[in-house]
Amino acid sequence: MAVTARTLATPSHTHEYPDVAPDLPPRSRGVIALLEENCTVCMLCARECPDWCIYIDSSKQTLPATTEGGRERQRNVLERFDIDFSLCMYCGICIEVCPFDALHWSPEFEYAETDIRDLLHGKERLGEWMATVPAPPAVDPGAAEPKEVAAATRPARPRRPVAPQAAPQAETPADSASEPARDDS
Repeated sequence: MAVTARTLATPSHTHEYPDVAPDLPPRSRGVIALLEENCTVCMLCARECPDWCIYIDSSKQTLPATTEGGRERQRNVLERFDIDFSLCMYCGICIEVCPFDALHWSPEFEYAETDIRDLLHGKERLGEWMATVPAPPAVDPGAAEPKEVAAATRPARPRRPVAPQAAPQAETPADSASEPARDDS
């Protein structure tokens, strides 16, 4: 009875969720967001997904030659990028294997649906969540400058002068003596 009386006297720490938004920690993981411009349809995320909940369709687009005498180029165009969040286990493997930073963790967590079949979200819905993705943390002031930045800010190397080519020298008897004799008979 003493424990019950003590508990009744202490204030509760319960948040009234729909009325009061929770205080999420920075960089919290809620849902996967897609930056469509960065996606090259390499299919790494779909291949590495342990649940196979990522569905990607693409098509080839032919780009005209940019210069005269050049050739036409082809590139992949993202037609469909869907994630089935009813299957997803939020492991983050797809985000880590993406070489072009097309997938990001968004702190958005209010994407519940009344029907489980509606948890298949397409590229349009995934793209809407990019607005909630926080900026990456600032670089440590004591860290070394990234190689990419250092290479971009370095002045161009001066061109080396081209040495004039020497005229070919006539073969000396000493050079021909060192070569084995050929027998053409």
